Amino acid sequence: MNTALAPAEAAQSTSIGSLSPELLASLRDGYVMSEADRACHNAVTNNEITALALNRSVIRGDDGHFSHRIKSKGITNQQKSGRCWMFAALNVMRPQVIRDNRMAEFEFSTAYLQFWDKLEKANMYLEAVIELRDADFLDREWETVNTTTLEDGGWWNYAVGLVEKYGVVPQSVMPETHGSSNTETLNEVLGRLLRARAVGILDQHADGVGEDGLRAMKNQALEEVYRFLVISFGEPPAEFEWRYKHTGKRDEQNPDAEMLSVEEEDLTPAERFTPQSFYQKFVGRPLSEYVCLYNDPKNELDRHYCFHRARNIVGNECMHFVNIDTAPMKEIAVASILANEPLWFAVNMHHDQSKEHGLMEHQLFDYGALFGVDLAISKADRARFHAGASNHAMTLMGVDLDREGRPRKWLVENSWGEDKGDDGKWTLHDGWFDEHVYTIIVHQSHVPAEIMEHFKQEPAELPAWYPGASGVR
Repeated sequence: MNTALAPAEAAQSTSIGSLSPELLASLRDGYVMSEADRACHNAVTNNEITALALNRSVIRGDDGHFSHRIKSKGITNQQKSGRCWMFAALNVMRPQVIRDNRMAEFEFSTAYLQFWDKLEKANMYLEAVIELRDADFLDREWETVNTTTLEDGGWWNYAVGLVEKYGVVPQSVMPETHGSSNTETLNEVLGRLLRARAVGILDQHADGVGEDGLRAMKNQALEEVYRFLVISFGEPPAEFEWRYKHTGKRDEQNPDAEMLSVEEEDLTPAERFTPQSFYQKFVGRPLSEYVCLYNDPKNELDRHYCFHRARNIVGNECMHFVNIDTAPMKEIAVASILANEPLWFAVNMHHDQSKEHGLMEHQLFDYGALFGVDLAISKADRARFHAGASNHAMTLMGVDLDREGRPRKWLVENSWGEDKGDDGKWTLHDGWFDEHVYTIIVHQSHVPAEIMEHFKQEPAELPAWYPGASGVR
């Protein structure tokens, strides 16, 4: 009698670590549904899990007040695009423009910067193809270039490079289009165009064409990209005329007082601007004076780091930062807010935040209690297992301090429109800051000298595939 096992049976019985019949039987026999599990089963299978796990004590404990709030007006909306980093950067500058010029409201054109971001990223992608022209297609560097370069995402330094090179314009001068607000198809078509031209560049390289010839092909491809972007966004203005209305008159004897109301708004004379002159008149402060502070417990603290390829303009510096603990990071953030200076900051928005209630709190959703399991994992281990990194940028606009001057919660302005959160704003509780805030961008005047000294170190380079390195969306 032939007792040889069939190939599939033999593999199952000899593969170490497989789900063997014995293990499966043990799992089935070892579990008997309790009455508590049955109640939980009925609840989970008939309801949204987040609704069941929502920690009501957090909802009850939030009074919505802040000891210091930076005044602004209006909530922006990135729609179906990954431009959070761009909106957050412009929202850092917006309150100053509104306050200093007595405007009822104001919004920068994100579509204007988006146009140039797409063109710069297209150029950077084709330059990377030329640089890596001899790389194997399975090389990890090649994979990263082809999967992340053309996406919407970015960092603060991306916005800095764009503003320094191209300036800014009001939203009315270059308004949103369907393509700027809904980028999925636009990115797909642009990616196809650029990869088709990348194929031609590599074919010419294989035929012996030198770098100058390959770069000439790149420049021809960029002419097509420019045309594609103009069709999608409109052509960015080189010069424009603009005027606005005052909301009231200042009390000249008390410049810090609230503006006096008037029956009719005052219209300013029309002026002509370039995007650069508009920035200089209405913002003025160089963005190069801002620094990036990061909290990543997986890496050594008080060290200077940079993310390889984390830039959107060829020749600009990559995103770099000093890695510090959250305690000094909070002190610096408080100092900035008390000086009425908003902060760009980046977080992991996938954990414990509610779009419905506009809340961010550690264990806002008590999944562990709902399912009877321990889900605790450290911030460092979340990075280690690629389960925690920056993925969204917003603007810190306020703080609530206790009697000892310690932050209890923070006021966040998001770019998801007024129908999300609390009319577009979120309350970020301090425990969530420790767990899920990774980056703040702050003017260097608020940063202690000993931390600024670390920026003088040669930055240790982290690879382009490091968790979060590809930017926020």
